[in-house]
Amino acid sequence: MASPWLHLLLLVSFLSMNLLVKCDTDEEDTLLQGLNSYRESLNLTSFTKNKNADCLADELADQFKNQPCTNSTGANTVPGTEKQLSNYPDLLAKCHLNVSNTRDGIVMPACVPNLEPSLVLSNFTKSQYSDSLNDTKYKAAGIGSEDNWIVVILTTSTPEGSYVPYNAASLISNIGLICCLLFWLISALLIF
Repeated sequence: MASPWLHLLLLVSFLSMNLLVKCDTDEEDTLLQGLNSYRESLNLTSFTKNKNADCLADELADQFKNQPCTNSTGANTVPGTEKQLSNYPDLLAKCHLNVSNTRDGIVMPACVPNLEPSLVLSNFTKSQYSDSLNDTKYKAAGIGSEDNWIVVILTTSTPEGSYVPYNAASLISNIGLICCLLFWLISALLIF
């Protein structure tokens, strides 16, 4: 019969499999922390990080990088007058996304000289973007930056706004199921 310590070790290792450790902090992490503090002050849930939205935000920031900051760019843009990117489908494809799984999300670009953290945060919390930040339908965020531009993409938990690549959702579910079954199988073998 296996020792209780071995069972505990297996349980701890299984539970810690999905923990990620990130030690560096950049303007994107700082902004996400600031947005989450802002939402928490309104008694809203914090945003989780969405890697696919991160990818698209990085691609979009790269597209904006040569555009100068003006009073009519980023958070100051009049809705409906934003620059249209003819290569948007290509950017989606680079991140393994398509229009069907991104339509309920929202893209919020901001241009802030030198990406000064307090100005970056206020460009989102004290602008037309605050309505979206306050909306409970948004559950996760992806953030990308390049030069003076930072792009925040808010995602939902719906299929139309999850930013989950097609077939990835079923793959992740299957991998999770397989890991769980293996854990129980190994535990059963150790117990008996």
